[in-house]
Amino acid sequence: MARIKGALATRKRRNKTLKLAKGYWGGKSRLFKTAKEAVMKSGQYAYVGRRLKKRDFRRLWITRISAACKLNGMNYSTFMNGLKKANVTLNRKMLSEIAINDAAGFTALTEKAKAAL
Repeated sequence: MARIKGALATRKRRNKTLKLAKGYWGGKSRLFKTAKEAVMKSGQYAYVGRRLKKRDFRRLWITRISAACKLNGMNYSTFMNGLKKANVTLNRKMLSEIAINDAAGFTALTEKAKAAL
């Protein structure tokens, strides 16, 4: 029986890794062993970064909502508590967009929250 050699598959796998490492500094973009390590590490950073991004945006939205609440004579926690009691189910992303783009609408929401408390 003929011997099957894996050169094609090996080369494809290595070229795929080197393609992912394109643009890296020094040997990391040219040498397979160091490129493989760099690609694996960058994948870990990317994985963690996708989770951190969610936290960062939530933090930003809360900061924006808090600033808009202070302009209307409220703090963030009492505003959110009032909205919950008033059965207003808007998420923080939408609330921050309203606070930026529609000041009158946000003022109406703060009044609704104050009335529910």
